Amino acid sequence: MKITDVQATTHTVPADVPGMDEPDEMTLAFVSVETDEGITGYGETGYLHPPASASFINDHIEPLLTGRNPLNNERIWNDLYTELNPRAQTGVWSTAVSAVDIALWDIKGKQYGEPVWRLLGGADDTVPVYYTIGQAIRDEQRLAGVAEQLVSDGAERIKVVVGKGEWATPRVDEGRVTAVREAVGEDVELAIDANYLYSLNEALELCNRLESISISWFEEPVYGNDASLLADLRSRTRVPIAAGQNEGHRFRHRDLLEGGAVDISLPNVCFTGGYTEAAKVAGMAAAFNVDVYHGGGWPFQNMHLQAGLANGKMVEFHDIVWEIGKMIYDAPPEPTGDSITLSDEPGLGLEPDLDTLETYRDD
Repeated sequence: MKITDVQATTHTVPADVPGMDEPDEMTLAFVSVETDEGITGYGETGYLHPPASASFINDHIEPLLTGRNPLNNERIWNDLYTELNPRAQTGVWSTAVSAVDIALWDIKGKQYGEPVWRLLGGADDTVPVYYTIGQAIRDEQRLAGVAEQLVSDGAERIKVVVGKGEWATPRVDEGRVTAVREAVGEDVELAIDANYLYSLNEALELCNRLESISISWFEEPVYGNDASLLADLRSRTRVPIAAGQNEGHRFRHRDLLEGGAVDISLPNVCFTGGYTEAAKVAGMAAAFNVDVYHGGGWPFQNMHLQAGLANGKMVEFHDIVWEIGKMIYDAPPEPTGDSITLSDEPGLGLEPDLDTLETYRDD
């Protein structure tokens, strides 16, 4: 089998988000890898510079992949690393390679008639899920209503976005998160996610304000995902700390683990370097007895990593990314209440809706 074509395109897709008055939108890079045996693999990466990722794939990765055996994903990953990233930089290289690597694993699964989650190890076909809400919803009661609806539909774990919006302060976010806790009750796990937007002192203040309402984890609380600041915060709060969804190499994850910065590791296959690199991160986390959760969106790709590995524990369904995924794929798998069960469909089990992708394709 040989690769005959690699093509990356960008698409800006609008979606209705619960609790928001108007549709939101997100730009993604979509990759297709074709072979001479008629098997096509599909990959994706998201909000981190998708136009640059698509350009890098088309201009630099495609010439190196044409004619190669797509099943040799480890060899290809290493060649892309040594040829295009000899100084171990992250950024565009990592997001572009993530999308390509995902497509190669999709091809491998289709070739061998197995789902990617089983090729990665087949730890468990059913994985717990959590639902992320909040975005820039300031109104406490509106936010609480979104959470209540999720719980009525069977959700047992909810994560609230904090630190986002010009109005965001630890005091304001305390009110928002407390309103959600009061609405959903004590039996629902509740986490928060600052998306790097708080300083150490602000993150610590929010932890202290929320200490009495039982927060399951605080995701990416401080600027820059600074490992030393995360370790400092972790030593001063009882709230578990999670980070890593946007880190582009195993080396950054190593620093988080060795530095005692995280209780939960968050490699995201759409940003860390695909399944090939994310599996190495999960292996390092296992050596530190640290569980791996999914954060950062793109559940239909990341659920395979979580199901494949023994320390994979959780899949995130983030409101806007989830909605967009349902638009660009034909009948993707859906969670049922507190978990999702992966199918035995070969590869990723995802069939793109090419008409929708074309409708929202960027010029």
